[in-house]
Amino acid sequence: MGVALTRSAQWTAAGYGTGTLETTPLNEALLTEIVTFVESFSYNYPQEAKFVFVEPLTWETNLEPSAFESGYIVSETTAKSEEVDESGQPLLFLSVPQIAVRSFGQLSQLLAVAKDTKLKEAQACIEANRDPVVKILGSDYGTVQEDTTALNILDNFITGYDHESHMKRKIAILLKQLDLHLLNHSLKHISLEICLNPVNFKKDIELLQRLSGRGEETVLESIDYTSDYEFSNGCRAPPWRQIQGEICYVLVKPHDVETLCITCSAEGVFLNGGKVEEEGEIDYERKGEIYKDLVTFLKEKSPVFSENMSKQEVRFSEQQQKEHNEETPKKEESKRMPGTNVDKNKLEKNQINFGKTLMTKRLEPSLNWRTNVDSKDHKSSSKDTQEEKQGKHEKSSASVSAGRAQLLRKGTEKIEEVVSESSSESEEDEEPPDHRQEANADLPSEYWQIQKLVKYLKGGNQTATVIALCSMRDFNLAQETCQLAIRDVGGLEVLINLLDTEEVKCKIGSLKILKEISYNPQIRRNIVDLGGLPIMVNILDSPYKTLKCLAAETIANVAKFKRARQAVRQHGGITKLVALLDCAQTSTEPAQSSLYETRDVEVARCGAMALWSCSKSHSNKEAIRKAGGIPLLAQLLKTSHENMLIPVVGTLQECASEENYRAAIKAERIIENLVKNLNSENEQLQEHCAMAIYQCAEDEETRDLVRLHGGLKPLASLLNNTDNKERLAAVTGAIWKCSISKENIIKFREYKAIETLVGLLTDQPEEVLVNVVGALGECCQEHENRIIVRKCGGIQPLVNLLVGINQALLVNVTKAVGACAVEPESMTIIDRLDGVRLLWSLLKNPHPDVKASAAWALCPCIENAKDAGEMVRSFVGGLELVVNLLKSDNKEVLASVCAAITNIAKDQENLAVITDHGVVPLLSKLANTNNDKLRRHLAEAVSRCCMWGRNRVAFGEHKAVAPLVRYLKSNDTNVHRATAQALYQLSEDADNCITMHENGAVKLLLDMVGSPDQELQEAAAGCISNIRRLALATEKARYT
Repeated sequence: MGVALTRSAQWTAAGYGTGTLETTPLNEALLTEIVTFVESFSYNYPQEAKFVFVEPLTWETNLEPSAFESGYIVSETTAKSEEVDESGQPLLFLSVPQIAVRSFGQLSQLLAVAKDTKLKEAQACIEANRDPVVKILGSDYGTVQEDTTALNILDNFITGYDHESHMKRKIAILLKQLDLHLLNHSLKHISLEICLNPVNFKKDIELLQRLSGRGEETVLESIDYTSDYEFSNGCRAPPWRQIQGEICYVLVKPHDVETLCITCSAEGVFLNGGKVEEEGEIDYERKGEIYKDLVTFLKEKSPVFSENMSKQEVRFSEQQQKEHNEETPKKEESKRMPGTNVDKNKLEKNQINFGKTLMTKRLEPSLNWRTNVDSKDHKSSSKDTQEEKQGKHEKSSASVSAGRAQLLRKGTEKIEEVVSESSSESEEDEEPPDHRQEANADLPSEYWQIQKLVKYLKGGNQTATVIALCSMRDFNLAQETCQLAIRDVGGLEVLINLLDTEEVKCKIGSLKILKEISYNPQIRRNIVDLGGLPIMVNILDSPYKTLKCLAAETIANVAKFKRARQAVRQHGGITKLVALLDCAQTSTEPAQSSLYETRDVEVARCGAMALWSCSKSHSNKEAIRKAGGIPLLAQLLKTSHENMLIPVVGTLQECASEENYRAAIKAERIIENLVKNLNSENEQLQEHCAMAIYQCAEDEETRDLVRLHGGLKPLASLLNNTDNKERLAAVTGAIWKCSISKENIIKFREYKAIETLVGLLTDQPEEVLVNVVGALGECCQEHENRIIVRKCGGIQPLVNLLVGINQALLVNVTKAVGACAVEPESMTIIDRLDGVRLLWSLLKNPHPDVKASAAWALCPCIENAKDAGEMVRSFVGGLELVVNLLKSDNKEVLASVCAAITNIAKDQENLAVITDHGVVPLLSKLANTNNDKLRRHLAEAVSRCCMWGRNRVAFGEHKAVAPLVRYLKSNDTNVHRATAQALYQLSEDADNCITMHENGAVKLLLDMVGSPDQELQEAAAGCISNIRRLALATEKARYT
């Protein structure tokens, strides 16, 4: 962790004191990662969390002692943990404002207490403890070297086992892993930032100066540098400020705000303190946020600038389009001109330079700075020139011009701009940054040998080309150096051009090489850029099965990112790949005795692999379905060839996320074969079958089919194999979805699956825990299963998971805890473990699903707690929080909160408190809803709240009665019962009775008096009785 904090974190200049962390996006990202690591430490590594630090981590905190609740001894100015070390010292001690913490467990709990200020606490801790590893593990671990660690481990075997040293080493490894994670995270973050230079700013300022003046349409009144002196590197900032990355300072006078003094730096643009009047110097301190460029900054600060600049941008784009239209005919004419002869040796030498990447450096004050910029510009222009030369260079008869590939690429890019891809693409689909070999780097001999082979490919005849291809395959093409060497010397273009020839041997050789090197993400992108995919798609129509296989396998490798999948679909590749699945009937060669003869199986397998890669986007899934892929996949699923089954099941697994596919999978009786393959010995096949069942089991009929075909027993048995986490996640997911059906829960109880699931609640990755807890949440709807979970010790690990941050996990955990709370004995354990407070704290979670699930879970907790009223009042601000949630826009949150209020209001003191917090007007505002679920729980809450003070009258005053009457027209009996009870309570007030009568409540209630539901009968009759009693009293008063 020390390396990341030293190298990656951005610190202020320390002077003679200790530096502080700057307020930058990078620092905030690093702090967030550290907080996430510490928060989950206790649950991921429970033994390590108890380890006592060699020295405490101390810092000044903003937390008050009163923030610490159970587990701490609290006074007015101090708070200390009940947890102590061997000498009796508390592991956390707060003496305002100083705090000392001596274990990861206490750090994790402190962050839970800090809540919204956890990032500030983490920052204060890091600033005060610049080398935390030394304080945690001791000075021996200040710099952990790989070789010394190995020697320590060897020494441990010689001298005997030492528990403390062993624990230190484990924690050191965890901190080292965190350190590497932080470094990688910072690199990703920095790579996304724009590093600006003097040339950028000079161009922007010159442009803005041309657009400035006194006119109405000018963007600014004026913009000027604070200094006229320009250093040789293009900067105008003093050298001692250039070291900080600052480039220049400008004074900007917008039309609508005061003059702004702005700092332009390599990291961005920000407002400084302005010029000091007495000294004429600039106050360099930053006074606001950092913006990516000058225009963005000014748009934020000046509305007039933003408006006028937008007009200028529109005019500029129109002018640019006009110029482009005029230049297009000229470019096409110049392309038709024959190319000039180029010295081949010079061309090939330059091709390596053409591949150089321009690495962005942090700005440094240097006399050679301008030279560096010029050389970059020169390289960029030479790169463009080289592309033009290569486009004009004549190829041999065995290849097609590179210009055609360029045109194909441009055509593809135009289509991609129009056609949008599925928004559900995963992060792994993002294209990696380009990387090329440095020309002056020490390149291996293979690099130069491949360069010579590419030369033969370019200029040789057919025989020489085939020999060169065979020779190239002798290299280790799995090695990145060889892969990039082929690309850097122009070999990719040649290989793709060979695919467009009539020579089958050349095509086969080229595809074999492309198949191997396309495992590299950068090569994949280059193949797409060079128009390789359309040619491969065309090869799928070839009568030669070997060509079909190789083309499909290469497409499978290339189609790993969004743009490639688009290209395959747009050029008709999906239809052709689906056709490969039925190759025995469509082949031009004599039909074999069975579909599963070797060559036919291989063609179908390769087609399935390509479809698997392509099926990660919604549009391609739909294209596969329309091309008739599902019946063919169902047919292939009956084979016994495992290498065929894996891509087939993988494709079905991806596609099963679509509702249309799930219906087709049922129709084709695919579930039976998925269940059969769960018994396979192949772990990967088991994983994909379980994952497909997980996707399909959203449907009740599918869940029944899994049970009827005997799929529940192999799923339960696979729970015992926990080494393969990917398979375990798929299996637990399938069990979760299948557990939605009560009949399946009974089977899982017979197979002892519930006990196994409880055992998986600890030491598992989050993707497994989400499914395990989801399954237990469904199983605990049954009384017998709740007892099993309690007896197996499942309540505590479930409560422990309530402090996590994973949204899906929290939703499932709250449901499981709520289901267990129905049983009084389990509720006692939950209360003892402070589970109700944790559930209540989740009502503050930003995710609506978590809020709703927590509120539903609180209902049985309040209902079954021994002293529920006092327990609820013990949560400071808890009742106000619940009432404020009635302002939510989410229907599920509103329904769950209404249900919670119904239980809270059973206690008169709590009802009085929530009345003071304004529960009546908020409930009344929700009355005009068509959602039956919300209607039911809202009516129940109204019924309960009527039992305090003048709440009945208040509901009438807030016009809640008339909408409630309309609830009686619902088709849901539960809504009728709750509404009738609410109207009965409201009818105790005369004005409410009049409102009910005016809105036709009597007729509707009369129909419900004959309902078989006794509670509904009584409530309806009581309400009619009150209305009738008022009518009689009114008549009596009239005649008296």
